[in-house]
Amino acid sequence: MTIATDKLSDPVVRHAVAAINAHDRDAFVGLLAADATMSDDGSDRDLHDWIDREIFGSGGRMDVQKESDGGRKLLAQFRNDTWGEMSTVWRFEVVDGRIRRFETGQA
Repeated sequence: MTIATDKLSDPVVRHAVAAINAHDRDAFVGLLAADATMSDDGSDRDLHDWIDREIFGSGGRMDVQKESDGGRKLLAQFRNDTWGEMSTVWRFEVVDGRIRRFETGQA
């Protein structure tokens, strides 16, 4: 069962998911701390290159199935034009209203 984006508990994560699903790169980047980092399947990646390739340049979209850790950990079906659809886990570190780090990978 999918959780509606506007029902996600953490407001920063809620806006991040909404930006991803609206294909709004500027809104997503606006949520990031200046020193934000990320990892994919346990390997640190260049954040801006990764979001351009895996999300905004390839029609990325996520449907959240479950949330925990106050809404900062998500189980989601993620799909893009490159890899198709897969079950993924997303963990967000939010500091002072900004995403300092997120980690994603296959569930």
